[in-house]
Amino acid sequence: MEDPLANIDTSSNKKVIIWRVISLILFIFLVTVGVLYALGIGYKKYGNFESELTLWNSNSAIYTKLVPYIRNITDKSNKDFIPVEDRIAVFDLDGTLFCETDPIYFDWNMFTYRVLDDPNYTAEQQDKDLAYDIRAADIHHLPDNIEEKHSVRNPYVFKGMKMEEYVEYTKKFLDQEAPGYTNMKRGDAFYKPMIEVVNYLQKNDFQVFIVSGTDRFEVRTIVEGKVNIPESRIIGSVSTVKASGQGDKDGLHYQFTKDDYVILGGGFIIKNVKMNKVNTITTEIGKKPVLSFGNSSGDTSMANFVVNNNKYRSLAFQLCCDDTERENGNIDKAETMKQLCKQNNWEAISMKDDWKTIYGYDVKRRFTK
Repeated sequence: MEDPLANIDTSSNKKVIIWRVISLILFIFLVTVGVLYALGIGYKKYGNFESELTLWNSNSAIYTKLVPYIRNITDKSNKDFIPVEDRIAVFDLDGTLFCETDPIYFDWNMFTYRVLDDPNYTAEQQDKDLAYDIRAADIHHLPDNIEEKHSVRNPYVFKGMKMEEYVEYTKKFLDQEAPGYTNMKRGDAFYKPMIEVVNYLQKNDFQVFIVSGTDRFEVRTIVEGKVNIPESRIIGSVSTVKASGQGDKDGLHYQFTKDDYVILGGGFIIKNVKMNKVNTITTEIGKKPVLSFGNSSGDTSMANFVVNNNKYRSLAFQLCCDDTERENGNIDKAETMKQLCKQNNWEAISMKDDWKTIYGYDVKRRFTK
């Protein structure tokens, strides 16, 4: 008698078995990868965003120093690994992230506009004299004591403004055309390669702080919508604020009422440069950063603070203003900074040689040397 099962096609059964085996192998593989990923073994979660650094030349310090550093400190198996909660980077603003040479620091420019050009404000003579001195000054060779004078008088010329009014005033000034460049407004004058660095660090789980010598309230407005850094991570020079009904009373003897609103007090508290940057980092952040980015003598204390006596491997980068075609650079000043970098074990960034563009390919300097 013929076996009734003999004529059944077993090929389909074999295919089912094969696919089941393949599915099981893939499942085991995916589970294994997931476990290794969670443990940080055999797969690096971080350090894979170098492709975003599109505006940097390959021989720049960002590629030769920062990228290898990030690969190491984000790898749990590496001796230089830094836990996420301790990955902190500090950036200066003017001359590091944002233009400081059109023709001078942003807050100095806004001060002179307020004092000399604002039709709705009548300035005192001492402020007019200071504003004229600022407009006559060369950013690379500033007169003695002019920084101290501006620090004290800048809050005064905005005294009594509501905070919201001050923010709007700053926004309107930012919306002016940049006097020294084509196709750019004052508020667009960010160094695009440096913004890439900020984004790169944030994707590697860094907390990024701005530690600036510019007025903190101005910095918040400058950065808004341009750089993804929250207001709570912006540190700058500090001036007084008060309640609208406070008058001349000290804050110890006045209570904010339901009818009050915050106004600028007009008083100067601290200029956040040099050692004061170490002060504010210590008091406001509470942890020592592992990366520092600056460009001038106002940032060297911050750089030394970061790279010395740090429990983690740390780096400091200093921008050198050596581009006199696309920017209002100064070769002597740039060479001085490069020498300081060598002496202090900081990394030098050349604006001329390391960046493919500064403000964007369609932005041109109106007057070149």
